[in-house]
Amino acid sequence: MNLISATPPVAGKVPVDRIPVSLLTGFLGAGKTTLLNHWVHQPGMAGVAVLVNEFGEVGIDHHLVDAVSDRMLLLDSGCLCCNMQGDLVAALKSLFTRVARREIAPITRVVIETTGLADPVPVLYTLMEEPFVCARYVCAEVVTAISATHGLEQLHEYAESRRQIMAADRVLITKCDRASTAELGRLEEELQSLNPQASRVLVRHGVADLGVLLSSTGVYGRTDLAPGLQAWLGTEIAHQNEAAGGISGAEVAGSGRYLPQAHKRGRHSAHVHSFVITFDRPVPWFGFAVAMGQILRRHGAALLRAKGLMCVAGDAHPRVVQCVQDVAYPPVRLRAWPRESPFEDGRGRLVFIVRNLAAAQIEAIRATLADLPSDIAALRASVADWELPTRCWLSQRVPMIASSTVQHDAWLIQPRHFRTLTNDR
Repeated sequence: MNLISATPPVAGKVPVDRIPVSLLTGFLGAGKTTLLNHWVHQPGMAGVAVLVNEFGEVGIDHHLVDAVSDRMLLLDSGCLCCNMQGDLVAALKSLFTRVARREIAPITRVVIETTGLADPVPVLYTLMEEPFVCARYVCAEVVTAISATHGLEQLHEYAESRRQIMAADRVLITKCDRASTAELGRLEEELQSLNPQASRVLVRHGVADLGVLLSSTGVYGRTDLAPGLQAWLGTEIAHQNEAAGGISGAEVAGSGRYLPQAHKRGRHSAHVHSFVITFDRPVPWFGFAVAMGQILRRHGAALLRAKGLMCVAGDAHPRVVQCVQDVAYPPVRLRAWPRESPFEDGRGRLVFIVRNLAAAQIEAIRATLADLPSDIAALRASVADWELPTRCWLSQRVPMIASSTVQHDAWLIQPRHFRTLTNDR
C-alpha cells in the first residue's frame, strides 16, 4: 500500500478530535486514478494524506518531485508520496507515528482509494473497530465512482459493484462526456434504486471539484445527524403515516412486544420497495442485534439497505444502524436525540430498501422485529453463533436490560440466588 501525504495549510492544522478519512471506491475502470491524478496536485490537498493500492497507478510526474527519503517523494504541490508496505492498519499507524515524531508535517485528512474489486465494508470495520485506528481516525465519507459507459453492466454482473454503490454517501458518475443521454438516464435510475439517499455528481473529462472528496457528509463522521437525518433515512420516514406507504408500529398492550404494520412503497421500481418500521418502545440492544442478524442471514441477498435510528433501553443516546445485504456496519452513537419532526417523539425507526422480496418475507421481517428476545436470551443464543452478521453490534458498550438483576462492574448477579438473612443467623 502506498501513501501520499501533504503539508498543512498556511493557517495551520485544522482542529479536529480525530483525523477524518474519505474512502474512495469504485469498480474497475471507474476512473478513480484519473480523479486522483487531478486532485493530488490541487492546492486544497495541502494537509491531506492519500493511501492507494499501487504506487504506479497514481501516475506522478517525476519531474515534479524531489527525494525526501528512500521511500518518500515530495511533490511541488507539497504532497508527500510515501511507498508503504503492509496492510491498512500498519499504514495508518505508521502515518500517525511519523506525524507524532515530526518526521512529516501534520495532516488534516486521509483519503483511502480501494481496489476496483474491493468491498468497502472491511475498511469501515477497520476504521471503526481497530482500537488504535478508531481512536485517531474517523470515516468522514464514502465516495464511490462509477462509469457512465459501463457502470450499468457492471452493476448487473458484479456484486462488488453493487456493494460499492450501496455503501456510498456520494456517487461520482464518471465519463459522462462519453455516454449518451439514454445511457446516463438508465444508470441513474438503477442508482436511485440501489441507493436513493446518496448524492450524485456528474463528472466529465475526469475532473471533479475537490470538495466532493473532502466533505464530511457521511453518517460515520458525525455525532449529530440533525438536521440531515431525515434526508439520510430517506423520504419514507416523512411519508410513513400516509395511506400510500410506510410502516407504523404499535406496542401490544401489556406484552412488551412490538407490532409493526407492514406496507410496501413502490417508489423505486417494480422490484424494489421500501418500508419503515417504527418502534414505540426502546429496544433491548442485544435482542435487537441478534434479531437483525437473523434477518440479514435469511434475506441478505434481497436486502439492498437497512438503516435507522434506534432508541435503546437504558441508554439516553440514540444509535444509528446501517446494513447492506448481509453485512452489518458498526453502529454510531449520537450525542442526543434529534428534535426535528418526526423524530422528536423519541421513537426508533428502521428503513428497509429491498429487491424482489415477497410479501410473506416482509411479514417474516415484521414478525421477527415484533418479538425481540431479552438481552440475556440473545447473548446466550449468540454464544454458539460465531457467524452472526451483527456480531460486531454485540461488542458495543450498551447497558444490558434484564429483569431482577443487580449490576456490578464485573458481574451480572441474579438476586434469586440470594437467601434473606435473619437476625437469628
